[in-house]
Amino acid sequence: MTCIHGGAGFGKTVAVTSCLRELEPAEDIHRITFHTRPTTRAVRHELFTSLQLPGQPPRYASEFDHLLKTTLAAHPRTLVLDEAQWLSSDQLEYIRYLWDDPYTQLAVVFVGGEGCYQALRKEPMLSSRIFIWQRLTRLAPEEVLDVIPLYHPIWAEAAPADIAFADQHAAHGNFRNWARLTAHTHTALQRTGRTRVDQEVLRWAFSRLAPTG
Repeated sequence: MTCIHGGAGFGKTVAVTSCLRELEPAEDIHRITFHTRPTTRAVRHELFTSLQLPGQPPRYASEFDHLLKTTLAAHPRTLVLDEAQWLSSDQLEYIRYLWDDPYTQLAVVFVGGEGCYQALRKEPMLSSRIFIWQRLTRLAPEEVLDVIPLYHPIWAEAAPADIAFADQHAAHGNFRNWARLTAHTHTALQRTGRTRVDQEVLRWAFSRLAPTG
């Protein structure tokens, strides 16, 4: 088990997706994203759908659990639980219950925003099984200059001073902000016919962004 946590827009989901593709390109990966606090029954149904099991979901919890454990024992799988801060104690215990079964072959990656670390730490039987806790933070200015030129071709030829200008005035080390800024900057280059980012292009892109923190 692994927990990747940090503030909104810091690139947690992108990082997990990219790393899994690179490290385990042939792995059977299933992602479930929670937007509200689910019930344990809802978690069972999400797993049923994600695993693409045939037929109708079992009516009774014991039958449902037997089906899921049998399926998860067939071959190795990675389960990515995104926005895991929405999971309550009962649902976290249920994930541990599936993972703990001696026959299931399951790796679990919890990905969550604010509150995820605290929610998982409150469950000692679960948290003691988490091998890696990784907190993602804003990109530091020097990290921006290393990472952003690799992120998209429009930044590869941009002057470091212009990248720093964009980060200081709009992106603030937030990967999601950089994604939005990149889209608007790309549009500006297409409309003006320019081939390189400059501060005039960036100021136009800034005008299309909502205020950021």
